[in-house]
Amino acid sequence: MENEKYLNDISEIKNMMSKSSQFISLSGFSGIIAGVYALIGAITANYIITHDGSMNITLESLTFKYCITIAFIVLVLSVGTAYLLTLKKAKKQGEKIWNPTTRKLIVNFCIPLFTGGIFAIELLRHSYFGIIAPIILVFYGMACVNASKYTLRDVRYLGLTIIIIGIIALEFPGYGLHFWALGFGICHIIYGSVMYYKYDRN
Repeated sequence: MENEKYLNDISEIKNMMSKSSQFISLSGFSGIIAGVYALIGAITANYIITHDGSMNITLESLTFKYCITIAFIVLVLSVGTAYLLTLKKAKKQGEKIWNPTTRKLIVNFCIPLFTGGIFAIELLRHSYFGIIAPIILVFYGMACVNASKYTLRDVRYLGLTIIIIGIIALEFPGYGLHFWALGFGICHIIYGSVMYYKYDRN
């Protein structure tokens, strides 16, 4: 009886340590929704590009501005949905969404992401259009891997998968939008579904 109580105490301590070092309230369903947003955005952008009358899309073209606007809307919707669903899950579990672990998670995620964003802007300025999509995929994957030590391990595998997709995309510079749909869309839906069934259903 005493040994059983001792083991329960150890289990409780380990559980508390895990919660204090990892942000476990991340919503898997938000990943699914983000993937759906990305697919809708990619399909819409592809439609606009396909029906563009000009042969070349420049930074000054209306088509390019439309695509940037779509990407921005997808980003805002994805971040907003992730925040709301994660907040809901955290409240349900009786946890605070903003704590030292969350701050570490955000900082470690943003460093590679902002670096990749600056790199992509410089590529745009110098007209290296063909490798922008792969580069963003690679840096986003690195951001997920870098942040994964402060949250669910599945985020690490998501990041590694997207890095691989980004590297493959370098060999197919004309299909960046398709690889974006695969990486940001389908991968998020798959990994979000896995995380939802593993952690959220209960």
